[in-house]
Amino acid sequence: MFFSLLFSWTFAGDETRQRVKFTDDRVCKSHLLNCCPHDILSGTRMDLGDCTKIHDLALRADYEIASKERDLFFELDAVDHLESFIADCDRRTELAKKRLAETQEEISAEVAAKAEKVHELNEEIGKLLAKAEQLGAEGNVDEAQKVLQEVEKVRSRKKDAEEEYRNSMPASSFQQQKLRVCEVCSAYLGLHDNDRRLADHFGGKLHLGFIQIREKLDQLKKTVVEKQEKRNQDRLKRREEREKEERMKRRTRSRSREHRRSRSRDRRRRRSHSTSRDRRRSRSRSRERRRRHRSRSRSRSRGHRHSHEPSSRHKSSRDRERSSRDKSRDRDRRVGMNGREAGDF
Repeated sequence: MFFSLLFSWTFAGDETRQRVKFTDDRVCKSHLLNCCPHDILSGTRMDLGDCTKIHDLALRADYEIASKERDLFFELDAVDHLESFIADCDRRTELAKKRLAETQEEISAEVAAKAEKVHELNEEIGKLLAKAEQLGAEGNVDEAQKVLQEVEKVRSRKKDAEEEYRNSMPASSFQQQKLRVCEVCSAYLGLHDNDRRLADHFGGKLHLGFIQIREKLDQLKKTVVEKQEKRNQDRLKRREEREKEERMKRRTRSRSREHRRSRSRDRRRRRSHSTSRDRRRSRSRSRERRRRHRSRSRSRSRGHRHSHEPSSRHKSSRDRERSSRDKSRDRDRRVGMNGREAGDF
C-alpha cells in the first residue's frame, strides 16, 4: 500500500513537472537564480521551511539554457523577493536592539564607544578564524597560517581595547555580559565571547547564508540596472533606427514627389513646346495656304486677261466660217430655185 501511494505521488509529481514550465508564475524565480532564502537557510535555526513556490533543479537547468539566448528579467522578481526578506531581517535586528537597550544597564556614550570597539574586534577575529578554517578545509594550509597570524595581531588589539573598556567602568558592571546584535543575521553576540564562539558564529551556516543573500541581492540590483540600461540603449537605438528609416522614407517620398513634379513639369513643358510648335506649324501652313491662294488668284486673273483676246479672235473666225457657210447655202438655194423655174418654162 505504501509503495503504491509513493508511486502515485511520484507519478503525479512528474506529470505536474511536465506541465509546468520555468516561466510559470508558480515557479520560484529566486530558486532559478540559486538565491532563494528557503534553500540557503535550510537547516539553520532560522530554517524557513518549504517555499510556497515550485523548486525544481530541472526547471533551473531549462532557465539557464534559455537565459543564454534571451533576457527573461527574472532578476526583478528575485530582487523583490530578497528585498522583502532582508527588510524583515532588518526589522528584527532593530527590535532586538531596542530590547537590549531596555534590558541592559545604560552606559555613557564614551563607554559605549569603547564597548563597540571590542565588538568590532571580536567580529574581525571571528571572520578571520572562519576564513582560516575554510582555507584549511580546502587544503590551502599556507594561506590558513597567514590568516592565523593576522588573528594573533587582532587579538592583541582586542586585549588593549578590553583593558581600556574595563578601566572606564566599575568592575561589577564590567562582569555583566554586554550583548550586541549582529547586523548581518540579527543573532546576539557577547562582548566576552571566546574565539571558538566567534568562529562558530561568523563561520556558521546562518551568518554565511545571510552574507550570501545580501551579496546576491546587491549583485542582482547591479545586474538589473545594467540590463535596464542596456534595454534602454537598445530601445533608443531602435528608435533612432526607426527615425532614420522614417527620414529615409520621407526623403524618398519627397524625391519621388519631386521626381513626379519634375516629370509633370517636363510633360507640361513638352506639351507646351509641342503646342507652340503645332501652332507655329499651323500658322506656317496657314500662311503657305494664303500665299498659294494669292498666287493662284493672281495666276487666274492673269490667265483670264490673256485668254480674253484669243477667244474673241476665235469667235470672229467662227462667225466668219458660219457666215460663209450660210452664204454658200443661200447661193445653193437660189441656184436650185432658178433651176426649177427654168424647168417650168
